[in-house]
Amino acid sequence: MTDMHKIVIVGGGAAGLELATHLGHKLGKQALAEITLLDATSTHIWKPLLHEVASGTLAEAEEIEYLSQAHRNNFLFRLGRMEGLNREKKEIYVSPTLNDQGVELIPRRTFTYDTLVLSVGSVSNTFGIKGVDKHCMFIDTTTQAYRFQKQLVETYYIKSYAGQNSLKDKPVSIVIVGAGATGVELSAELHQVTKLLATYGLEDSDKVKITIIEAATQLLPALPPRLSNATQQQLVKLGIDLKLGRRVTEVTETAVHTHDGEVFEADLKVWAAGIKAPDWMKHLDGLETNHLNQLVVDQTLQTSDPNIFAIGDCAACVWEGHTGNVPPRAQAAHQQASAVAKTLINRQYNKPAVKFVYHDYGSLVSLGKYSTVGSLMGSLMGTVSVGGFVAYVVYLSLYKMHQIAIHGYFRTAMLSLSNLFRRSTHAKIKMH
Repeated sequence: MTDMHKIVIVGGGAAGLELATHLGHKLGKQALAEITLLDATSTHIWKPLLHEVASGTLAEAEEIEYLSQAHRNNFLFRLGRMEGLNREKKEIYVSPTLNDQGVELIPRRTFTYDTLVLSVGSVSNTFGIKGVDKHCMFIDTTTQAYRFQKQLVETYYIKSYAGQNSLKDKPVSIVIVGAGATGVELSAELHQVTKLLATYGLEDSDKVKITIIEAATQLLPALPPRLSNATQQQLVKLGIDLKLGRRVTEVTETAVHTHDGEVFEADLKVWAAGIKAPDWMKHLDGLETNHLNQLVVDQTLQTSDPNIFAIGDCAACVWEGHTGNVPPRAQAAHQQASAVAKTLINRQYNKPAVKFVYHDYGSLVSLGKYSTVGSLMGSLMGTVSVGGFVAYVVYLSLYKMHQIAIHGYFRTAMLSLSNLFRRSTHAKIKMH
């Protein structure tokens, strides 16, 4: 196997895992290449579902073990976090893996490659605002989402059993900064959870205050104004307080401060106001990056190094026919993974690279059980606004496309049937 072409994929998000699975079937199974997937965690959850993880409404069955996925699909999985690159030697450097107590489990390692694909996703962009890193919670990874969920339940416990004092009289206050899809979807899920927590003897929703702070004057800028307004009305109906046109200037241990001098006290503060690629990518052995740390790629998703590609949120790819780059969406990651898979397979047969062409199929936002809204786009129908059941079905189909890419049609169907029996009519709150 040492003489085989080595393809190393860094990052097991939607794009990375789909790419590794596809290449495992096409190249790994025939021993035409050795495919290795590297990720800092041992399991995968589709990133658009992280708000459900954070609220505690997602079933554990949605998690995918990288090791079992690799075993079934003819690629290798290695646990670790990339920390450096040597393009001349064609090596990546992986930092030591530690447990929760800081004990080293796996030492620092070096992996060699013939072709490297970076698919490390994105992290929240704090824009250098004072106190955000220290006092806000983020939902960029599964670990962060579970941490928020744990903090959420603990906060409810503290308030519920505070006794007859001023702490018990005050509602649990949650402030979400950012009114994009993540912030809006999280707020709706949290509203649903507050009602479910009453079944555990904890505070009901009338003792919970959820606030969204957004610098823009419109929430969900990716959607047409009519749909944005409809979503806004639904959130107001749920009792979620919207503070639009408010720019956050500082976050403290107890509150969020805005440019107009207003102070929003908060027990929990979530930052969902923009993304960037991880900071360590800024100086990745001379590879060109933009102001968001994203790797600049051409129309074949190749970086300035012909042996290195980038896909997903960490890639800056010009959107032909539009101003700006391809948006950081799950559908873009899915399409980029497919394009690079074809290119890498072609390389094995000395065929040309495949040009990536982004097809925008619209935007959808789920408000949990309350509503789903969005816009669908196509060459025949143009832009069509959808809502309710139709929008929910389309939203669900995006996730099914991801599952089919990593499981195939039959296994996806079996998993869907299994989940129907596993899930109760009410979401299940994990109390750990």
